[in-house]
Amino acid sequence: MSEDPERITIPARKGRAVRLSAGEAIEIINTHGSQVVDTWVFNAEDPTEFLSNEHMRATLGKLWPGEGDALITNRRRPIMVLEKDTSPGRHDTLIAACDDYRYGLLGCADYHDNCTDNLHAALRRIGINLSACPSPLNLWMNIPVAADGSTSWGEPLSRPGDHVVLRAQMDCIVAMSACPQDILPINGAACRPTEAHYRVLAAR
Repeated sequence: MSEDPERITIPARKGRAVRLSAGEAIEIINTHGSQVVDTWVFNAEDPTEFLSNEHMRATLGKLWPGEGDALITNRRRPIMVLEKDTSPGRHDTLIAACDDYRYGLLGCADYHDNCTDNLHAALRRIGINLSACPSPLNLWMNIPVAADGSTSWGEPLSRPGDHVVLRAQMDCIVAMSACPQDILPINGAACRPTEAHYRVLAAR
């Protein structure tokens, strides 16, 4: 992908956050094609209102959003609209953000980078401190659900350069983590986290 001065890097295994005004949009880019990006959205005026997967699933009547769908908060209001998705559209709303406890259960004896800590670090970079970690919209994370309700850890179906555009419906804060998972194949068969990118798009 060619250099773009407006494109900002989400470093591999790390997080970033950005403020958006109502009407602006964010384009989140799966640069190398297999990187999951955990994504949170908070009301900029009151971060106790945030994108809530459980409320969104009830509103949409499906497991993940598609083009034209609103992302719904815990107060059952649209906070963003998924305006564009160039990927096959498989995103996860079931799995909580990874944390150091999770990696301990996966056998890590030492600290492991994780999306929960990435969220808090990203928010601190823009002057926000939150104690909670809502369940993220896991962009490009492929969690197949079988007829019996069992789930598995699939590899992403996305391709290099696939991207989504999320349009803000209110002033909000978007936080993103290039998921550090390197034990399970959610970031591809190589289990190698990579950087992703984003750019802010003007209101229309």
